[in-house]
Amino acid sequence: MSKDKPILIEISDPEESPAEAPAVPELGESSALQSTARYMAKPTSRLAKWFWGSLLAFLGFGLSIAAWNFVTGLIEQNVVLGYVAAGLLGIFLIVLLIVALKEIAGFVRLGRIDSLQKEAAHAYAAADLKPAQDVVSRLERLYANRPETEWGQARLNDRKDEQLDADALLAFAENEILAPLDDMARLEIEATARQVATVTAFVPIALADVFAALSLNLRMIRRIAEIYGGRAGFLGSWRLTKVVMAHLVATGAVAVGDDMIGSIAGGGVMSKISRRFGEGVINGALTARVGVAAMETCRPLPFVAKKRPGVTKLVQRALTGLFS
Repeated sequence: MSKDKPILIEISDPEESPAEAPAVPELGESSALQSTARYMAKPTSRLAKWFWGSLLAFLGFGLSIAAWNFVTGLIEQNVVLGYVAAGLLGIFLIVLLIVALKEIAGFVRLGRIDSLQKEAAHAYAAADLKPAQDVVSRLERLYANRPETEWGQARLNDRKDEQLDADALLAFAENEILAPLDDMARLEIEATARQVATVTAFVPIALADVFAALSLNLRMIRRIAEIYGGRAGFLGSWRLTKVVMAHLVATGAVAVGDDMIGSIAGGGVMSKISRRFGEGVINGALTARVGVAAMETCRPLPFVAKKRPGVTKLVQRALTGLFS
């Protein structure tokens, strides 16, 4: 065949349009964060709860019997050593009781935030002034001893009677009381995103960035909960993390492909830095997503009067100058 002869390409289905073509798959993301989010978002089955509950009860019962037999046997052999062991066991039980009380108090604080969120959603939906006033009163009591909200609470007390509808009252309370707390949470997210990006970019050890990102994200979630008054213990933090991850999966916030990647790539950053630096930016952006989800989960009022922080702006502020 001559090289100058034109080539005819036959179209098998001329009626097919570009709109009918299959969708382009979304850009993949950090498998560690995605897998962790989806794993923690799965609800625990009732059989698993019974299994772990019965196992812990059996182990606790066995350890209690073993400790009792050890102390009583030691008293029969040597009275002094036996009473020393009994005293140490008593101290341990007291500390264990204090830890249990702190865990219960943490769950109570988280439950208070949850109930306030539900009441606020009901007040917005019903557009009724009386439920909105109840929500604002509970919000004032929740942050009564917080110095960050003193000025806002004073303004709220002076002008809340001027608000004649539920939306205006809740929006006024959101602007006056939650604004400084939102700023603190935003700074916490930016600091954590900066740390995750730095560790990913400059630590060449395999899996070190994964463990660092997970630990820093868990600490950030707990810190954001403390900012909004939901400080919890170990078990409460684990429950809170599951709720945040479930929120991420439910809202599709772990998908990478919005303006976050476009803004980073459009600015020419990804084309000028190395692969590790690029991974650092992506992991920092994913950390910012987790932080925003934690804010939405721990915040007593939804983002209505104030705009929810954008991931793009958080990443830009967190990483300004880091990779320049």
